[in-house]
Amino acid sequence: MQIPESEGFWVRLAARIDLCKSDDDKKDYEELAENVMNIVDRVVHKTDEKIEQSTDVLKAIISPVMNEGEDAMWPPRNPEALKLMEKEISNREIEGQLDESFLSEVNAQLRQAKEDVDKPGLQAMLQKVLQLYASNFLRKRSYAYKGGEVVVPEKFLESIIEAPENDWNRLLLDGLTVGKGDVSPEEFYAVTKKRIERILIRTEGGSYQQRVLVEYIKQIQARAEEIVNRLQGPAV
Repeated sequence: MQIPESEGFWVRLAARIDLCKSDDDKKDYEELAENVMNIVDRVVHKTDEKIEQSTDVLKAIISPVMNEGEDAMWPPRNPEALKLMEKEISNREIEGQLDESFLSEVNAQLRQAKEDVDKPGLQAMLQKVLQLYASNFLRKRSYAYKGGEVVVPEKFLESIIEAPENDWNRLLLDGLTVGKGDVSPEEFYAVTKKRIERILIRTEGGSYQQRVLVEYIKQIQARAEEIVNRLQGPAV
């Protein structure tokens, strides 16, 4: 159902009521206006409830790294805090609470944190929430096996998807041919591109979910490119 929001709708409805030639017609339009207003009120109330719920979910996720009365600190002082955040995200995902409303709330808070230049810790924390969300979501579907055989570049990518960001450099150095591994940069870039294509196919176009998942894979590829360029120089 499309809910009328513009002032023009109500102006036109009021004009219709004024032009009514009978009391019955006028009463019908007045009842219509009242019904529409009630629907609008319910939708607004439901939206407010959803925003409040999403805010509560976000607070629960970041609670392990928040200290009462202090600004957000990142990285967290407690080394176990990140694991607690991961566990909370996993639990909330199982409960179906990490939806578009939640991602919209995180992005809104992140935009505000970027404007508040004196709160870099909060910005880093919210970015970590989105990374953990993406990692938790993407690990549920594997493309590392085809025809009963291991697809090495895909398996390598998935090992990074599932890993904490602090481990990315080590994993990339161990897995790429520019380091100690067997996966060439070209093979790795090919599977990251393919993974992005799969995300675009399997998620709603323009959704926060799509943006967050694609951005996560792009972050992994950018880190790989940085390491490759550092070790063998940029491609000519």
